[in-house]
Amino acid sequence: MISADDLIALIRTYNPKTNADMIADAFAFGAEMHDGQFRHSGEPYFTHPVAVAAILAEQQMDDATVITALLHDTIEDTKATYAEVEKRFSKEIADLVDGVTKLTNLQLNSSETKQAENFRKLFMATSRDLRVTLVKLADRLHNMRTIKSMRPQKQAQKARETMDIYAPLAGRMGMQWMREELEDLAFRVLNPEGRNSIIRRFITLQKETGDVVEKIQADMELEMDKAGLSVDIYGRAKKPYSIWRKMQEKEQGFSRLSDIYGFRVITQSDADCYAALGAIHQRWAAVPGRFKDYISQPKTNGYRSLHTTVSGRDGKRVEVQIRTVEMHEVAEAGVAAHWSYREGVRVENRFAVDPARWIAQLSERLDEDHDHDEFLDMVKLEMYQDQVFCFTPKGDVIKLPRGATPIDFAYAIHTRIGHACVGAKVDGIRVPLWTRVKNGQSVEVITAEGQTPQATWTDIAVTGRAKTAIRRALREEDRERFIRLGRELVRVSFENIGKEVTNKALKTAGKSLGLSNVDDLLERVGAAEITSREVVSAVFPDLAKSVGNEIEARRAVIGLSPDQSHSRAQCCQPIPGERIVGITSRGEGVVVHAIDCEVLVNYEDQPERWIDIHWQEGTHSVTNTITLELTITNDAGVLGRICSVIGEHDANISDLVFVDRKPDYFRLLMDVDLRDTEHMHIIMNALEVDSNVASVARHRDPERAGKVQRRS
Repeated sequence: MISADDLIALIRTYNPKTNADMIADAFAFGAEMHDGQFRHSGEPYFTHPVAVAAILAEQQMDDATVITALLHDTIEDTKATYAEVEKRFSKEIADLVDGVTKLTNLQLNSSETKQAENFRKLFMATSRDLRVTLVKLADRLHNMRTIKSMRPQKQAQKARETMDIYAPLAGRMGMQWMREELEDLAFRVLNPEGRNSIIRRFITLQKETGDVVEKIQADMELEMDKAGLSVDIYGRAKKPYSIWRKMQEKEQGFSRLSDIYGFRVITQSDADCYAALGAIHQRWAAVPGRFKDYISQPKTNGYRSLHTTVSGRDGKRVEVQIRTVEMHEVAEAGVAAHWSYREGVRVENRFAVDPARWIAQLSERLDEDHDHDEFLDMVKLEMYQDQVFCFTPKGDVIKLPRGATPIDFAYAIHTRIGHACVGAKVDGIRVPLWTRVKNGQSVEVITAEGQTPQATWTDIAVTGRAKTAIRRALREEDRERFIRLGRELVRVSFENIGKEVTNKALKTAGKSLGLSNVDDLLERVGAAEITSREVVSAVFPDLAKSVGNEIEARRAVIGLSPDQSHSRAQCCQPIPGERIVGITSRGEGVVVHAIDCEVLVNYEDQPERWIDIHWQEGTHSVTNTITLELTITNDAGVLGRICSVIGEHDANISDLVFVDRKPDYFRLLMDVDLRDTEHMHIIMNALEVDSNVASVARHRDPERAGKVQRRS
């Protein structure tokens, strides 16, 4: 552990005006509070806060951030209080320490929903002061550097969190060096054999070819001297995890990977960047499609650089990044560049873009009603993006993540444009909406009045903004559809008891069921969360028995012993009037299958489990659920008419799912509760007569073989 004097000396290398007394006081206070506490490794616990402070000092952070690092666990793990920290240091430092404490309490776990909620809170907290996140990242970095002292299970958990959350967050903050180190440390835990295999290949390659990096660097320095450019050149082999990821993405072995070496050329001016690029391209052949100009089109985190890949010495591909000293500071320090010092004075780097703006924009888009998983998807998409730049017909630049489509482009312009999108032209040519746009292309969005988002768009869109807008619109559309469907279901149920549906009756039912308004009640009915019988029962409890399928079950199958119960297999959904067979099942009694069920082939070699059974003759009062697959025209009133037809034939709709939506047709699965085969054929014939029903058929699903409907 470094001493207080060593830490102060480190800070003075970039900030001679540091408040050394306050740094020393924070060091002493932290040591006192953590006295007697130890880490898993057996070291005094205070070695950890000191190491975190040193990491931030190496990034040339301000005094408040370094002091926060020294104290970041005091409120959480010691007797120190917020008031004590505020009184002894300052409100700014107390708020920062409190912010880190709150982030520490947001422990991520294997539950995706909880992880999403933690992620939401993390960003809400980050939007108040970005330095909280910087301390948390440094905290995670030191914990990963010393992770070997933890239990293997805990190591794996922390490594997964680091790979999923902290590493991409560091990259999004522009701190690429930290992202690479976090990824490599996590990779060491999650896949040690994979990492070691790459390191072994590097050692073998170096024995065969010598120090390739040193040779290529010398070649580049020679070309820069010829061009009269004063530059600094740094070369290195890429990190093991970076190479592993390329191997997975390209589905190639190590021997086939070419761009495993990277070089940085640091120039004195913007003009020198382009001059250096010209010198490199004159000396080596550029690889087509691998040039990116992030100087004229910077990334949203302020990153600027020229990227190119060339065939270097012995035909080996090498990646080259060319940038100025100021650009390099932002590329290395990311958000920390906002606190950079030069000659002891805080200076503003003209290329540094505050990522707090990105986080603030993200926070503004948070709607408390959003689905947690949806939010997590959106955040991950935002963080992992690698941008492309497209143009509107007027020449405005739209930034999108790699792999984005015209749908993303439309929503990037305005949500209203996205909702109304019906097509797109790329460079003047009409293309499908799932087309992946590329750098420099011009995109024109074609809109139409009355168009609404399609469910398939969520699979086409890439950006979090587009996906969120589409899902919100679909939810609103589903609500309207469920309300219409619920109104029809309730109307039919009321007619079955000779009553008329009135707004007053619906209000009474809603109040009885704990719902605030009629639309909420109808939406619940349409979404099959509440049955129409429950609505009728809330108003006319004595008449409700004649509605729906909730009649007490009786034994309907002949051939069972008195102690045997039976249940309907959901793979074939047998109903009275069909030939059936029983299969004995542990825990389920006898499972009844239709004689032509595909699943029965699985029991051909188990004849002892087969039972000869048949339905009891006569009228069955017990209703049974079957699934119908319908294709209907996308016209107003069609779905309501279908529901009315089913209700008029004394059947009940218990569930309805749209499986495909097209501009002209809908395909849906509808669960209908009916008595027997005769009842089923009457309903199917009535539906087929409707000119807006293209097809109706019984739907059976062998994948549901393990599910049953209990009867007795």
